[in-house]
Amino acid sequence: MKNRIIVAVLILLTATYWGRVQAKETVMPYRADQIVDAIYKAEGGNAATYLYGIRSIPYKTPLEARRICLNTVNNQWKRHTAHTCGKSFMQCLADRYCPVGCGNDTGTNKFWLKNVMYFLTK
Repeated sequence: MKNRIIVAVLILLTATYWGRVQAKETVMPYRADQIVDAIYKAEGGNAATYLYGIRSIPYKTPLEARRICLNTVNNQWKRHTAHTCGKSFMQCLADRYCPVGCGNDTGTNKFWLKNVMYFLTK
């Protein structure tokens, strides 16, 4: 009897863990505009050299930089829901938006997600 209980508990824990790993987010965890606002702050706000951290696409105005950032967030959500990577959307976004070890990473990209999440949850 004791062995059956142990086996049942192990099966339940395994199924619960596997379900969490395999579960796909079906709703963006935050509104896209909230994520964009947090990115803006994490990237330095008005004092930033590159508004919203936008380096790869030239922009002329802050509003245009915001639109580029919003497009990136929305497009990454589409990619995220279409593939299975086992990561949360925000981690998947961080890997795309600010990849660790990329050519312009000065060693700070590893803090990007933590900083964005700080402003999202503040």
